[in-house]
Amino acid sequence: MRRGSSTLLAGAIVAVLALGLCSSAVAAAPTAQLLRDGRALAPPSAPPAVKAMIEAANRIRHRPYVWGGGHRSWNSRGYDCSGSVSYVMHAAGLLESPLDSTGFMRWGGGGAGSWVRIYASKEHVFAVIAGLRWDTSYSEDGDRSGPGWSEQMRPTGGFRLRHPLGLFSATPLQ
Repeated sequence: MRRGSSTLLAGAIVAVLALGLCSSAVAAAPTAQLLRDGRALAPPSAPPAVKAMIEAANRIRHRPYVWGGGHRSWNSRGYDCSGSVSYVMHAAGLLESPLDSTGFMRWGGGGAGSWVRIYASKEHVFAVIAGLRWDTSYSEDGDRSGPGWSEQMRPTGGFRLRHPLGLFSATPLQ
């Protein structure tokens, strides 16, 4: 190998390693804290939209599961999976009207976001916000129905992975 080629190769390796370090640093957002009472506490460094999502989710957590809940009105006596995910995205200033789970399959951008990931299928949707799962099922949060937080991930086979666009420039609702 010529000297110029080895210098070029070494430079390329350094660039790839640096890119890997940078991308993993971007992808590793701080994790929210799950409090003993089941509420979540946003990391201090979270963007305002993420803090708004967590505050909104805490307001409706443990409301009963109601099929179609959260779709006619943002303020509902109960929420289904897509209604509860729509509610928190709306509070963050990222969604104007509720979506069903199929709508979330095409919403936002493809793949994982650093702060928020949406898992959507034809039958269900849930979110991971600052490392905590926001969901209406697969919860170890006692015997209840409706939306709640979990530190445990659930199976994701059959789900499309999405993320909100404009998270850092969103204006949360007050």
